Amino acid sequence: MPLLFSSVNVLSSSEEVWTTAFHELGQRIRRYFVRSESSHRALAYIRGLMSSGERKNGWQIAEEVGEATPYAMQHLLDRARWDCDGVRDELRIYVSQALADPDGVLVIDETGFLKKGGKSVGVQRQYSGTAGRIENCQIGVFLSYTSPRGHTLLDRELYLPKSWTDNQERCREAHVPASVAFATKPELAWSMLERTLGAGLPVTWVAGDTVYGSSQPLRANLEARKQAYALAVACKEHVEVQGARRRVDQVAHGLTREDWQDLSAGMGSKGPRLFAWARIELAAPEASGWQRWLLVRRSLNEGVKPAEMAYVLVFAPAGTSLEEMVEAFGARWTVEQCFEEGKGEVGLDEYEVRSWHGWYHHITLSMLALAFLTALRTDEGENVQKKKPEQTPQTPESEATDSVQAQVSSDLPVMVPLSVAEIRQLFFYIVGKRSLSFAYHLAWSFWRRTHQALARLCHYNRRSTLASHLQL
Repeated sequence: MPLLFSSVNVLSSSEEVWTTAFHELGQRIRRYFVRSESSHRALAYIRGLMSSGERKNGWQIAEEVGEATPYAMQHLLDRARWDCDGVRDELRIYVSQALADPDGVLVIDETGFLKKGGKSVGVQRQYSGTAGRIENCQIGVFLSYTSPRGHTLLDRELYLPKSWTDNQERCREAHVPASVAFATKPELAWSMLERTLGAGLPVTWVAGDTVYGSSQPLRANLEARKQAYALAVACKEHVEVQGARRRVDQVAHGLTREDWQDLSAGMGSKGPRLFAWARIELAAPEASGWQRWLLVRRSLNEGVKPAEMAYVLVFAPAGTSLEEMVEAFGARWTVEQCFEEGKGEVGLDEYEVRSWHGWYHHITLSMLALAFLTALRTDEGENVQKKKPEQTPQTPESEATDSVQAQVSSDLPVMVPLSVAEIRQLFFYIVGKRSLSFAYHLAWSFWRRTHQALARLCHYNRRSTLASHLQL
C-alpha cells in the first residue's frame, strides 16, 4: 500500500511545477516569432493540442483556449511570420536536455495522413502504412529519438510526390517554396539525420524499416560518419558473403539450428517481444574497426506455415554482440508509439490546413506538445524512483478523493508508470482551470493506473499458464 500512495505524494506538488515548465517552454520558442502576439498564440495552440477536445484542429482549439473566432489560430498556421525550423531546432535541444542518454537511438519512419480531395499539399493516392493500403493521403517522414529515459518525435519532412513537383502551378497554390525539389523518402530521412547527428545529440544507433534500409546511399552516408545502424531490408536485397553476391533470404537458408538464439527485442504491451535471432558476418567495410552483419529474425510461432523472417543490415564496431544488435533494432518499435501518442493525444493528424507552411507549422507545434508531455512523464518517473515510500499515506483533500482511494485494496499490484495520455489529461486539468480540484483528477489517475497494473498482471499470468501447458 505505501508504494501505491507514494506516487500521489510525488505528484502532489506538480501543479506549480508543471505550470512553470509550460511557461518556460513558451520562453524557449518566443524568439522565433516576429510578433509577441504570435508567440503567445502558439503557446495557446500547444495548450489546445493537449486539451480534451474532441478534435484538435484550429477551430476547436480556438474555442478551447478562449478565442472569440478561429481566424487568429488559422492565421498562426497559414500566414503568420515565424521561424518554424528554428522551433524545430529548439525542440531538438529540449529533447536533448530531457531525454539524452549515451545509449540513444534515432529511428526513421513514415506515417500517413488520410485526406479528401486533391488540394492538401503533397496529397495523392499512395500506400499508407497507417491504413495498410493505397489511400488518398499525405506522407510525413519522421525522425524520433529513443533512450532509456523515454521517446518522442524529433524532426519531420513532408514527402512531395512527383505529381506535385512536376506541376509548378499546383505547388504555387499550396505555397510550396520554389526551392523545394523532388526528394525520395530516404533522402528526406538523411537530411534529418544529418541535421541531428551534426547537432551533437548522443546517438549510438540508427534504426529503420525496409524503405530506408534498402537505400544504399543512406547506408553509405551513415558508414562515412561511422554511425552504427540496424536497418531492415527486403528479402531480395543482395549482400556480399565470402566474395559472392547473394540474396539475404538465400544466405539465411544456410543457418543451422545452433546459429539461432531466442532473445527479446524489448517489452511490448503483452510482455517481452521474443524472437529467434541469428547473424552472419558480411564483407568488411572500409572503416577500420567496424564490421557489417546480416541480422535475421525468425518468429517463434511455427506451425503449418513457415516461420516469418525479417532481415536487417547492421553496421557497428567490431565486437558488437548479438544482444546489442537486437536491442538496437527493437528500439524501432518506439516510433510507432510516438505516432500513436502524437495522433491520439496531441492531434498530430487532426489538422485542416492545406498549405506547405500550414503543414509544417501544425506538425512542429504538435511535436513540441508531445515532447513536453514526454519530458513531464520522464521527470515524474525519475522522481518516483528517487523518492522513498511514505510509511503513512497522506490524507485526501476531498470526499471525492476519499471515495476513489477507498476502492484501492492492499493486495493490488504497484501502478503502471504514468503514460503520456495520463500526463496530458492531468496537465489539462491544471491549465484548463476546471472546477474540480487537481487532487480529484489525480485520484482518478491513481485508480486507473492501479487497475491497469492489475489487468496487466492477470494477462501475464494467463500467458505464463498457457506457455506451461504447451510445454507439457
